[in-house]
Amino acid sequence: MLFPDYRPRRLRQNENFRRMIRETALSVDDLILPLFVIAGKGIKHPIASMPGQYQLSIDNLVKVSKKAHKLGIPAIMLFGIPDKKDPLATRAYTKDGIVQKAIKALKDNVPGLVVIADVCLCQYTDHGHCGVVDGEKIDNDATLDLLARTGLSHAKAGADMVAPSDMMDGRIAEIRNTLDENDFSHIPIMSYAAKYCSSYYGPFRDAADSAPKFGDRRTYQMDPANALEAIREVTLDVEEGADIIMVKPALPYLDIICRIREEIDLPIAAYNVSGEYAMIKAAHKMGWLDGKKVMMETLTGIKRAGADMILTYFAIEAATELTR
Repeated sequence: MLFPDYRPRRLRQNENFRRMIRETALSVDDLILPLFVIAGKGIKHPIASMPGQYQLSIDNLVKVSKKAHKLGIPAIMLFGIPDKKDPLATRAYTKDGIVQKAIKALKDNVPGLVVIADVCLCQYTDHGHCGVVDGEKIDNDATLDLLARTGLSHAKAGADMVAPSDMMDGRIAEIRNTLDENDFSHIPIMSYAAKYCSSYYGPFRDAADSAPKFGDRRTYQMDPANALEAIREVTLDVEEGADIIMVKPALPYLDIICRIREEIDLPIAAYNVSGEYAMIKAAHKMGWLDGKKVMMETLTGIKRAGADMILTYFAIEAATELTR
């Protein structure tokens, strides 16, 4: 069909027409809110590079989680900031760790909310890497047991799901086997399967105090130039027992989300990361963009690319818009 016989604008001329033919529908059901929890009481530390986000003590974490739940957001992702750090990240898997305490408080106070616990060691190690350090190398295999112990401790505390973000080879199988052997076969694993070594993580590292003290994470996180490798990584995690796979970051990797959607039939999560959030907030503050409209366009684009769920610091703002 060619102009003038076919005129696409006919179906764009009013809002009801546009609603009727809209191909992608963003919903509150798609949103997961990442939150940072810290020891203490009455604490709400602003994160300078992430306006509107905070390091929260458990009491304030519960308040924010109740607000999210009331808006219909189905899940939160928990990141912990420990009171002590050491080379083996022992505060990551101790039963009285900050995340373990937070999980228990959330299950007691917001029982209908899904609590997903991030499984990584970088916030808990004094060197800031996601695994055990041997000299200046990351010892992949020595890290696996610690990750499995962390995931198990989260499950014992009451987490509904665990989400390994470390990018060590073999960690999904190690965590799956450990959960299954300890009567937690019902706990799903959301794998950060295609996690790129990205400069978009900068504000998160401020929030979680997780910047590496030496080197970088290029030996375990993916090269931003690679797409086929993402398919291999995802396939490995699916074979090892992942229930949901994640692409992180989202916006620079929409093509990866789309390709993975074509390759696998498991649910796909995408992480709209701290740097993506911070750029929109900064541009809105400067008057260069309409932050609210760009937020909704961004999240819709991630959904359109093939994501079934979106981890985003915009979750409460977006849910507020979606439920108006």
